[in-house]
Amino acid sequence: MNDQANSVDERYATTPATLTSWSRQDTTWMLGLFGTAIGAGTLFLPINAGLGGFWPLVILAVLAFPMTFFAHRGLTRFVLSGREGSDITDVVEEHFGIKAGALITLLYFFAIFPILLIYSVALTNTVSSFMEHQLHIMPPPRALLAFVLILGLLAVVRCGEQVIVKAMSMMVYPFIVALLFLAVYLIPHWNGGILSTASVVPAPSALLNTLWLAIPVMVFSFNHSPIISAFAVDQKRQYGEHADERSSQILSRAHLLMVVMVLFFVFSCVLTLSPAQLAEAKAQNLSILSYLANHFNNPTIAFAAPLIAFVAIAKSFLGHYIGASEGLKGLVLKSGRRPAAKTLDRMTAGFMLVVCWIVATLNPSILGMIETLGGPIIASILFLMPMYAIRKVPAMAKYRGHASNVFVTAVGLVAITALIYSLLS
Repeated sequence: MNDQANSVDERYATTPATLTSWSRQDTTWMLGLFGTAIGAGTLFLPINAGLGGFWPLVILAVLAFPMTFFAHRGLTRFVLSGREGSDITDVVEEHFGIKAGALITLLYFFAIFPILLIYSVALTNTVSSFMEHQLHIMPPPRALLAFVLILGLLAVVRCGEQVIVKAMSMMVYPFIVALLFLAVYLIPHWNGGILSTASVVPAPSALLNTLWLAIPVMVFSFNHSPIISAFAVDQKRQYGEHADERSSQILSRAHLLMVVMVLFFVFSCVLTLSPAQLAEAKAQNLSILSYLANHFNNPTIAFAAPLIAFVAIAKSFLGHYIGASEGLKGLVLKSGRRPAAKTLDRMTAGFMLVVCWIVATLNPSILGMIETLGGPIIASILFLMPMYAIRKVPAMAKYRGHASNVFVTAVGLVAITALIYSLLS
């Protein structure tokens, strides 16, 4: 044991202070973060963000990188501030006590698990529609299709966290190519679109109101908080005292890739479609891909759209599974039960399979509301909890006094109040 500890200490001691060497594992995590964040929600972002008009969209585009980077960096630092090997549920208990740890673990699970259910339904619908409309074959019974799809994804999960991240990073490549292809394909069709609203500068009150309601859309389109805990634990295991610096580098590159790719896609869409057409797409409850396929009557887009959606949903499912399983395991352990690690893994996978399969088979319409209800919880954990910890926890005192802390707190409050307002209105 001492030899092992000494070897770990030596590894940390020999880690270069500047961390100039970028490893393949760093790239894998960068793409894994990208893969968790950029999923099915991206395909609705041009509609939601474009409806506000030109100037709110420009402001949101400017805010996109700092909103995502500073918030996720804060959550990463929060997990890094705990003991070696501690995930987010352990760190909360370490800093705030057993009761707070149990409460945050419960909220963390119920914020992420409903999204996993939504992806289960969306995945089943996408494959069923693709088989029926593009392949012109009768899909199998919904219960069987849902079971096979979810079991297939959980087979990847059973291979371990590193395999999940690698699988997600590989799935990112075709998704990036697809987004680029669609964005470039639309360039010859740019007709000004949203620029028709650029000549009208909204009144300050109207602009602030539009931004207030649009910020949550932007925040959760780039959200990858479910995988941050596993990311931080792995960084600490690899880089020790240098984990904060390296994780910040990985996050900044991942977020830059996200923002550039997604905003290019968003602007290409809104420069092609008028505000009236975006409103029509929202009224029809269609993703931007489906609307574009109908708009251009293009068989290539019609065939590619469900494939892109499948990749987007599958990789987001894998990323959110990491967070949901982490939360469920934390709830089991905090209840006083101490099953063996392998037994706990099997229990978790079995529970996820059964519940996701039942919900995907039933195909309920209530899931959109569940996702919205989880929004304020995600915003609280992602934005406010790390900032509160910086103020109160000695291990995070070194991060006090930064302007970014005020910015993250403000964005978090805006996102939470806007989501609550949307629920009540």
